[in-house]
This record gives sequence, C-alpha cells and structure tokens, in this order.
Amino acid sequence: MNKHHNALELPKVLSLLSKYTGCEDAKYEAEHLTPESNLELAKVLLGQTEDAHMLMAKFGAPSFGGLKNVNNSLSRANAGGTLNMRELLDIAEVLRVIRSLSEWRKKNSGVTTRIDTYFFSLYPNKYLEDKITSAIISEDEMSDNASPALYDIRRKIRICSSKVRDKLDQMIRSQYFQKFLRESIVTMRNGRYVVPVKIEHRSEISGLVHDTSSSGATVFIEPAAVVEANNEIKVLQSKERDEIERILCELSVEAGSFYESIKAGYECGLVFGID
Repeated sequence: MNKHHNALELPKVLSLLSKYTGCEDAKYEAEHLTPESNLELAKVLLGQTEDAHMLMAKFGAPSFGGLKNVNNSLSRANAGGTLNMRELLDIAEVLRVIRSLSEWRKKNSGVTTRIDTYFFSLYPNKYLEDKITSAIISEDEMSDNASPALYDIRRKIRICSSKVRDKLDQMIRSQYFQKFLRESIVTMRNGRYVVPVKIEHRSEISGLVHDTSSSGATVFIEPAAVVEANNEIKVLQSKERDEIERILCELSVEAGSFYESIKAGYECGLVFGID
C-alpha cells in the first residue's frame, strides 16, 4: 500500500468493504484489493460493478450465507481421501449457494450484463447436494436412511438393546435383586448395559465387573444373562461404524469427481461476494 493509497484512506475504505463480504476468503480479498492502473481494465471492472449494482437494485441481492472454502477437502477427496461428515456438509452448503446464485440469475435472465460470464461458470449439482444432505444429519450424526444396510444394522441394534433393557428391568424390579443394588437403575459402562451393585454383594450377582464408583462402594456389573446380547450389540455397532465409513468413502469419491466444477463455482461465488 503506497503513500497515495494511504492519503486516500484506501485501507479504511477496504476495511469497510470487507464488512459486507459473504465469507472469509471474500473478506481477505476485499481487504487486499489494489487500484487498477490499466485504464481499459479499470473501465471493464467498473462496468461489471455497475451491472452487479443494477441487478441487486432491481431484483434484490442473492444470499451468500454458507459459502466456505472447501478446496482442500475437495482436493483430498479427488486424491482418494475420505472426508468426515463436517467436510461433506460444507461441500453441500457450497453447492446450495451455487444453486441459489444460478436460480437467482435465471429469474432475471432477460437482462444481459457484463458479469454473465461468471454466472455461466456456475455448475449447480443438486444431485450431490441432496445425496449428502439426505445421508448426513449433522457433523456427528448420519441418517438411518443413508443406506439400506445402515438402516437394517441400526434396527437390529435397537431390537437387541430393547431385549437387554427388558431383562435388566425385570432384574432391578425383582425384590430378590433389589437388596443387592445401590440403585434400581440400568446404566452403561464401556458401551455395555450394567447395573450398580453394592460392593459387599458383588458375589451375589453373576457377571462381569466393568467399573467401580469413585468411593469404591459400588461396582457396575454386566449380569451373565445379558453378556451374549451385549456382545451382539458390540458386533452390530462395529458393523455400523464400518457402514458409516463406507458411506463417507462413497460420498467422498462422488465429491472428488466434481472437484473442478465445485471449485470453479466457489471462485465465482467469491467474486460475487466481493462485489
């Protein structure tokens, strides 16, 4: 930034401009803009700015909320890496913004502008956008309906868990067992259903000890009657993790295959976000 830029208070102007950008990358680009020294190019850029302002004045401004730089994630996916749920949701959000921009322009397509070249570089991909958002609920949760196999595995987990809970509920309601329990509750330790037993009655209940209370007065026992069912749940949970990983791998392969078009769309969105 030379002395003339400072004299014109350009840094302050760019700082104000950056507050109106749609994402972090656009903010950075806005803060580092430099005046164009080529007169003809400056006229082109001014014309593009005028047309962008005209479109927003006539039709309202499109939304850029959710635009993020996902190029690193896309590059890893394109190279064969598996993305996590947060990364895939970010890609879906970028696709939503690209689609939104494209639909916004179509609504006012009767007006020809000097920024149309950017809109022509937008490649909406509702197929991939929907595939990701229908499979992934949040960065920590995948939908049961992400695949038929995942749905079936989780259904079996619920059935097995219900059977274990029913057996343990019968136990903790039994007058015979209640005198051995610290509380009449079913809880979990190490991913297995257990009951809290008074330490002095440890030998009264056959099963595996998975934990001890901080005071040492309670042991958490997995009764022998539910060990096999708990084992089955653990096996199913392992299958669930494997299926989730398979789905993430599949979605990552798809995202990677669209690397160039999504990257191009993001860069166009970045230009609009600065304008």
